[in-house]
Amino acid sequence: MENPCKLIEGDTVYEIGTMQGRKAVYDFEKMLAYLEVKGKLLLGNHFKIYEEDRPLLFKLCNYYIADPKNCQEMHIDPKKGLLLTGPVGCGKTSLMKLLRHLVPHQRNYEILPCRNITFSFNHLGYKVIQEHGNTHYYCFDDLGTEAIGRHYGKDCNVMGEIICSRYELFLKSRIKTHITTNLNASELEDRYGLRVRSRMRELFNLVGFDKRTEDKRK
Repeated sequence: MENPCKLIEGDTVYEIGTMQGRKAVYDFEKMLAYLEVKGKLLLGNHFKIYEEDRPLLFKLCNYYIADPKNCQEMHIDPKKGLLLTGPVGCGKTSLMKLLRHLVPHQRNYEILPCRNITFSFNHLGYKVIQEHGNTHYYCFDDLGTEAIGRHYGKDCNVMGEIICSRYELFLKSRIKTHITTNLNASELEDRYGLRVRSRMRELFNLVGFDKRTEDKRK
């Protein structure tokens, strides 16, 4: 079995933990150091790990490595997806792009902007909803920024319908879905309805930036 604690970038090997027999024991500080390096490679030299984000990153890192003790203490279920919330520009999308590289041996997910999905629905109709109810792993980015879909004059809450499809898929096959959003729980319920909000509770671990987090893009 390959050592999941050794991650290679170019000619450099980053050891983010050690193997104890067949068990990987990860080191949070080493994971953060790797994430900073990988962030600069993926997102540009401006990327950095912010001190105020460390508690959130601790939760996210433990979710991705599925550490049983820490996940239990933080009431995180590694079998569920992530609902990552926070203000505009706090770094939600960047982290979802980045953190998946901690566990390259695990199944990856595709990041799709919700606005693009709705645009596709407007042109192609209900087959877009069916296509996103497949067994692929997805991260739906910026939920709540999309307009209501309209195809042949008929309105549709496209992302609400897709979330319901993903819920059925999760119950049947434990297929994960992730979401980033600027909306809080009550805003999500207002936008997508009680039925969708109820399913989201079963689909996701709710993990959020502090609502006072500043826009890192400024």
